[in-house]
Amino acid sequence: MNKAAGVRARMRALVRRVRSAVHRDSGMVTSEYAVGIIAAVAFAAVLYKVLTSGQVSAELQDIVKRALGVRM
Repeated sequence: MNKAAGVRARMRALVRRVRSAVHRDSGMVTSEYAVGIIAAVAFAAVLYKVLTSGQVSAELQDIVKRALGVRM
Protein backbone atom coordinates (compact mmCIF):
# COMPACT_ATOMS: atom_id res chain seq x y z
CA MET A 1 0.00 0.00 0.00
CA ASN A 2 2.87 2.37 0.78
CA LYS A 3 4.44 1.75 -2.61
CA ALA A 4 1.14 2.50 -4.39
CA ALA A 5 0.77 5.78 -2.49
CA GLY A 6 4.26 6.82 -3.59
CA VAL A 7 3.46 6.02 -7.22
CA ARG A 8 0.24 8.05 -7.02
CA ALA A 9 2.09 10.98 -5.49
CA ARG A 10 4.71 10.90 -8.26
CA MET A 11 1.98 10.71 -10.90
CA ARG A 12 0.17 13.70 -9.39
CA ALA A 13 3.42 15.67 -9.37
CA LEU A 14 4.04 14.76 -13.01
CA VAL A 15 0.52 15.83 -14.00
CA ARG A 16 1.00 19.15 -12.17
CA ARG A 17 4.28 19.79 -14.01
CA VAL A 18 2.74 18.99 -17.39
CA ARG A 19 -0.28 21.20 -16.73
CA SER A 20 1.89 24.12 -15.63
CA ALA A 21 4.08 23.74 -18.72
CA VAL A 22 1.03 23.76 -20.98
CA HIS A 23 -0.42 26.86 -19.34
CA ARG A 24 2.85 28.78 -19.52
CA ASP A 25 3.11 28.40 -23.30
CA SER A 26 -0.53 28.68 -24.28
CA GLY A 27 -0.22 30.33 -27.68
CA MET A 28 1.85 31.89 -30.40
CA VAL A 29 3.31 35.33 -30.11
CA THR A 30 2.93 37.95 -32.82
CA SER A 31 6.24 37.14 -34.47
CA GLU A 32 5.24 33.48 -34.80
CA TYR A 33 1.97 34.52 -36.42
CA ALA A 34 3.91 36.75 -38.84
CA VAL A 35 6.27 33.93 -39.82
CA GLY A 36 3.33 31.57 -40.27
CA ILE A 37 1.50 34.04 -42.49
CA ILE A 38 4.61 34.69 -44.59
CA ALA A 39 5.13 30.95 -45.03
CA ALA A 40 1.49 30.46 -46.04
CA VAL A 41 1.67 33.29 -48.58
CA ALA A 42 4.92 31.93 -50.02
CA PHE A 43 3.39 28.46 -50.35
CA ALA A 44 0.31 29.94 -52.04
CA ALA A 45 2.50 31.84 -54.52
CA VAL A 46 4.48 28.72 -55.40
CA LEU A 47 1.28 26.69 -55.77
CA TYR A 48 -0.22 29.40 -58.01
CA LYS A 49 2.88 29.42 -60.23
CA VAL A 50 2.83 25.64 -60.53
CA LEU A 51 -0.88 25.46 -61.34
CA THR A 52 -0.72 28.23 -63.91
CA SER A 53 2.35 26.84 -65.68
CA GLY A 54 1.80 25.63 -69.22
CA GLN A 55 2.16 21.89 -68.71
CA VAL A 56 0.07 21.68 -65.52
CA SER A 57 -2.59 23.94 -66.99
CA ALA A 58 -2.84 21.76 -70.09
CA GLU A 59 -3.11 18.62 -67.96
CA LEU A 60 -5.84 20.14 -65.80
CA GLN A 61 -7.78 21.24 -68.88
CA ASP A 62 -7.45 17.73 -70.33
CA ILE A 63 -8.79 16.19 -67.10
CA VAL A 64 -11.77 18.55 -67.11
CA LYS A 65 -12.51 17.87 -70.79
CA ARG A 66 -12.40 14.11 -70.21
CA ALA A 67 -14.64 14.42 -67.14
CA LEU A 68 -17.20 16.51 -69.02
CA GLY A 69 -17.12 14.18 -72.01
CA VAL A 70 -18.08 11.06 -70.00
CA ARG A 71 -21.57 9.72 -70.77
CA MET A 72 -23.71 8.37 -67.99
